[in-house]
Amino acid sequence: MKSLISRLRWPIRGLAAVALTLVFALSSTLSAFAFTLLQLSSDPYTNPTSQHATEVEPDTFASGSTFVSAFQQGRFFDGGGSNIGFATSTNGGSTFTSGSLPSSTVFATPAGFYQRASDASVAFDAKHGVWLISWLGILSPSGPVDVLVSRSTDGLHWSSPFVVNNDGHFNDKNWTVCDNTSTSPFFGHCYTEFDDNTLGDQVEMSTSSNGGVNWTPAQTTQNKAFGIGGQPLVQPNGTVIVPINGFTRFNFTINAFVSNDGGASWGSTHRVAVVNFRHPAGGIRASIPLPSAEMDASGKVYVVWSDCVFEPGCSASDLVFSTSTNGNVWSKTTRIPLDAVGSGVDHFIPGLAVDRSTSGSSAHLAVTFYYYPNANCTAATCQLDVGFSTSSDGGASWTSNTQLAGPMTLSWLPNTTQGRMVADYLSTSFVGSPAFPAFAVAQAPGGGPDCQTATPTCNQATFTVSGGLSVAAHGNPATDQISSSSNARDGSSQLIIE
Repeated sequence: MKSLISRLRWPIRGLAAVALTLVFALSSTLSAFAFTLLQLSSDPYTNPTSQHATEVEPDTFASGSTFVSAFQQGRFFDGGGSNIGFATSTNGGSTFTSGSLPSSTVFATPAGFYQRASDASVAFDAKHGVWLISWLGILSPSGPVDVLVSRSTDGLHWSSPFVVNNDGHFNDKNWTVCDNTSTSPFFGHCYTEFDDNTLGDQVEMSTSSNGGVNWTPAQTTQNKAFGIGGQPLVQPNGTVIVPINGFTRFNFTINAFVSNDGGASWGSTHRVAVVNFRHPAGGIRASIPLPSAEMDASGKVYVVWSDCVFEPGCSASDLVFSTSTNGNVWSKTTRIPLDAVGSGVDHFIPGLAVDRSTSGSSAHLAVTFYYYPNANCTAATCQLDVGFSTSSDGGASWTSNTQLAGPMTLSWLPNTTQGRMVADYLSTSFVGSPAFPAFAVAQAPGGGPDCQTATPTCNQATFTVSGGLSVAAHGNPATDQISSSSNARDGSSQLIIE
């Protein structure tokens, strides 16, 4: 299996605020209907080896009134970007300041030595008062690929990278979280999950106790599991739960594993669900149903993924979710009622947010995602939209699919070895009551209909919604369920593509 990267700063670049309020006609790809889209950033690079102007794959995190998003800029066809960009608000999402990481890639200011960067993940360490952007430093498209973090005390000025793992292997799909509960015995521990593609996507974890400066050697799960796209979460008591995509010979799975000792050891993976996977049409890059996971104030974990189990003949995919309070026993897989079963609407690449000030039956949730109004489309006819839904009752009901942006023609998107790309994952974060998503939106390139050949006049940038998304009081009952989880240990294997 090749990695998803290749397969499937003290000075701040452009520190001027790019909070550009954009209101367009309904026919525009940036149409927001009842919403106003806010452009967070745009690709500042012009190197001829990657596609410009393109940004892909944002992650977000919020603490207090500060919201930080990070993403790839200048996407290469065969993996990674020219650099990692960021967009930060320190006033609750009213305005944003954007830039690019320093000392990262050869294109950065000042320049680093990595040829490319990928897979940004944002975290905040409350004990040490430091923001972290975890990312992959690509020495060459075939590897090695290092896991790194850049640090900041304000979300605006970023350090040179610190090494999480540089063992010479091809590492992939990193994700970082910190224990921010002051009463936790592991307050101030930060955890980074990644997979070692050189070892067949073996799942590995590393821990820092000093604000991301130093990291422990990589550790495997007790059962030496294989997987990709883990998203660690920390309960108030310090327990770390890591939902992750796994694979058997014939199916993708959603699994999870736990640490109860501050990352000193990691338990075996447990099965959440077997995924009924449908690759979206049109050659878009969405070849693995990566999960999106978040936690409420009580420590209850929610994990969302794309699944066609409820659709006749697997004709389209819904978003589904499962919950757990301990990471080992999971609820039934429940369909999020975005659109009616059989509607033909195809939903994929979710980005979940849970309001950490809410819990239980009054937990506030928001999910952003991409979708096709017609799943049965082709590269020429597929229309890509951005949608969202909210729940005010812990996932018992959800609002109907509401369009935020689109439609986009697939040829407007940067091309990769695994297809046209907006993201492998998305992210949404609550900043107080509203939820702020970050997502890539493409418009027609200036130099022709195809981004790959029109570069440097592609036009795909990172956006959010002005003022954020409010959680609606009422929604559609989420009553479609299927029992597919187990508290038994998972028997994951290496991914085999035939």
